[in-house]
Amino acid sequence: MRQHWDIFCTVVDNFGDIGVCWRLAKQLAHEHRKTVRLWIDDLASFSRISPDIDPTAKRQFVQGIEIFLWQTAFRAVEPADVVIEAFACELPEAYVLAMLQPTRQPVWINLEYLSAEPWVGQYHGLPSPHPRLPLTKTFFFPGFVPGTGGLLREKNLMAQRLAFTNADEQAFWRDKNLPQRNAGELRISLFGYDNAPVDNLIAALSISTAPVFLIVPMGKLAKRILSLFGCATSQCAASITHERLTVRIIPFMSQMEYDRLLWSCDVNFVRGEDSFVRTQWAGKPFVWNIYPQHDTAHWKKLDAFLDLYTTDMPQAMAAAVRAMWSCWNGKAVLNTSIWMNFLSMQESLMQHNRNWSNRLMKQDDLASNLVRFAENKL
Repeated sequence: MRQHWDIFCTVVDNFGDIGVCWRLAKQLAHEHRKTVRLWIDDLASFSRISPDIDPTAKRQFVQGIEIFLWQTAFRAVEPADVVIEAFACELPEAYVLAMLQPTRQPVWINLEYLSAEPWVGQYHGLPSPHPRLPLTKTFFFPGFVPGTGGLLREKNLMAQRLAFTNADEQAFWRDKNLPQRNAGELRISLFGYDNAPVDNLIAALSISTAPVFLIVPMGKLAKRILSLFGCATSQCAASITHERLTVRIIPFMSQMEYDRLLWSCDVNFVRGEDSFVRTQWAGKPFVWNIYPQHDTAHWKKLDAFLDLYTTDMPQAMAAAVRAMWSCWNGKAVLNTSIWMNFLSMQESLMQHNRNWSNRLMKQDDLASNLVRFAENKL
């Protein structure tokens, strides 16, 4: 009998949570041949990263996956064999009670946020008994090191990236109505939270020694950039040129298209979790905008990743990366010197990032680890 999986997801920061859950659902269905239901409370955000989603449909099938709008008034359904509670969202009470009914209780997994903090390996796989009911869920932590759940990575992802040629890149630009590169041009993708110091970055890029083409998806950060040039969103064209900088505001892309954008750019600014992982598979220099938390608790998580990521870097490169990332996340003030120092490491960072992704490849991917864990429990 084909195994059934339910994934529950609440959308917190618009795209990261559903981005992870959608990639996981597709991988479970397409590579591991699981029957997957995805429950999500925000179809509008979902449709921006997956255009084939109907934001008005309470139930739909997309790419072989059954998708339900997760509503407050939740009707009881038969639980799946494996239940994933993504990012500490709380399952509907009716669903939890239904989990008591089957002869064999479902495998209940709490899929946690990604972190490089040292304690993750100690808590990965720990059981958590329900306070009132005879049910137990297991904490499952993605991670960068052995002893964690690993990272999302489709079976053919790296082969596709390695096979991506200059001709493929040019075809991608044409398909997305973006111009081909000018000679010597630096091409950058920018995806970040609206508190990122984008005004300082724009100032640095505008006086670059090489022409810069900056690609920004529509959203709050794009509106901030437009306002820097005195434009209201409805009044400005999608392209602005200022000194050495050209800014192009673009619609959101599907996940597959976004991967190709990361492969095609020279530097990628990413945020949250989903784009953060995908840029690491892209192998290009990147800057991470970590999800901001109260009392700057996110800085500890940022430093934990940097400790891992910069371990094998020469001292000067590690210092340049730490300075750039710290400024981008509000620990210091970003200026042109810090940006140019980071950019001067571009070629060396390319090689480091490819070594880094090869190191991460030695671990099993997150979906495979989840499947193995669940099958050992069933």
